[in-house]
Amino acid sequence: MSKESKTYKSALKRKVFEEAKALSEQKGIKSYVIGGFVRDFVLKRGNAKDVDIVVDGNGIEFARELAKRLKVSNVAIYKSFGTAMFKYRGIEYEFVGARKESYRYNSRNPKVSRGSIEDDQVRRDFTMNAIALSLNKGEFGKLIDPFNGLQDIKNKIIRTPLDPEITFSDDPLRMMRAIRFATQLNFVIVPELIEAISKTKQRITIVSQERIHIELNKIILSTKPSIGFKLLKNTGLLKIIFPELDNLAGIDVVNGVAHKDTFYHSLKVLDRLAENSDNLWLRWAALLHDIGKQHTKKFIEGQGWTFYAHNYVGEKMVPKIFSRFKLPQNEKMRFVKKIVSLHMRPIALVEEQVTDSAIRRLLFEAGDDIDDLMTLCEADITSGNEALVKKYLNNFKQVRQKLKEVEEKDALRNFQPPISGNEIMKLLKLKPGKEVGIIKNAIKDAILDGKIPNQYKEAREYMYELARKLKIIS
Repeated sequence: MSKESKTYKSALKRKVFEEAKALSEQKGIKSYVIGGFVRDFVLKRGNAKDVDIVVDGNGIEFARELAKRLKVSNVAIYKSFGTAMFKYRGIEYEFVGARKESYRYNSRNPKVSRGSIEDDQVRRDFTMNAIALSLNKGEFGKLIDPFNGLQDIKNKIIRTPLDPEITFSDDPLRMMRAIRFATQLNFVIVPELIEAISKTKQRITIVSQERIHIELNKIILSTKPSIGFKLLKNTGLLKIIFPELDNLAGIDVVNGVAHKDTFYHSLKVLDRLAENSDNLWLRWAALLHDIGKQHTKKFIEGQGWTFYAHNYVGEKMVPKIFSRFKLPQNEKMRFVKKIVSLHMRPIALVEEQVTDSAIRRLLFEAGDDIDDLMTLCEADITSGNEALVKKYLNNFKQVRQKLKEVEEKDALRNFQPPISGNEIMKLLKLKPGKEVGIIKNAIKDAILDGKIPNQYKEAREYMYELARKLKIIS
């Protein structure tokens, strides 16, 4: 046995695969591991969380019988897709009968018919995902690679088994997957695939927004997300799926004065943030932090280019973008919205003298998200002037230290005034109305401005003082 075949046999040292071999022999059918598990084993990417097994026969029946051998009671059956799945020792195993596929123009759901392992490999999206390992006695661990996917992995390139235009037209999500894999694996998409994506890009409109956002999330969570977004931009896909981001690209010049390209700046910020955080929603905030600039861009003689209130415009755009992509409309969206809204605040503090009052207000507004906000703002310093970057980052360290000091002294993270509106009404014998709001806000501002400490006794005394000034009491 060759060293190479021994290597691939070692990939199959799991009870599931041994039992699949025995079951295949008993039933006189062929079974194979195919797709991502094989690819990731070759790439040494760690343990796969899901495994695809293709059977030269009925995949659902094979899954049921294998589950009995493994004493797995819960098998999910998807009759319309001809697949079955069960979980064993934390890994999901999906089974399908080897099949042929044909597509209708207005759908990415294929018409399926029974086929051979060769037919099944042909229908795969990329050559690196068409590699199979035999689970059959006599050839257990044998590599079946009709499209030289192994060599493509070694060369770090992405190709399709068939004509790429047909591949992408049949299932347009494969265009997004090609770009996602290029980003995750740092592979190169061969020129004919890039050309095919550019030609068939309009087909992406038949793909659901849920599937698109899943691929976008995987790109965003990659080590260097900018790779994917540049490919989306260069192929024309970005303009179709994410026009707000695409519109940020380009530089305007008036009287010889230019502004930076906001699209590429946003990608730099995202890449820099990715070095320090794997929080998907903070990465979304980095991507969208300047999304409002296109709508607020204005050239003013003597001042140059301005983007006044772009953070507030961007804040309003976030829910619409999330809604279109079918992304969560819960606290995750609100977090992104909040970070986009506040991202200018720490930068303003760096440029001005840092006062306790300004720090208190930032802590009050950011709450538990202050650390994430600071991480984004530090990533937002992308100047080519190293001395300037060093100066800003050093100033941010001072802001972080000041935040820590004020927080320890005043306990203002997620701050609520010591006296509630109900207590104000009770102590001052007031009915609900604007006077209650005026007093409550005045107490809050007095604490944030450092006029009184964040303590109940002092807040109550200040309340009575205000009430006398407003002639609510004598």
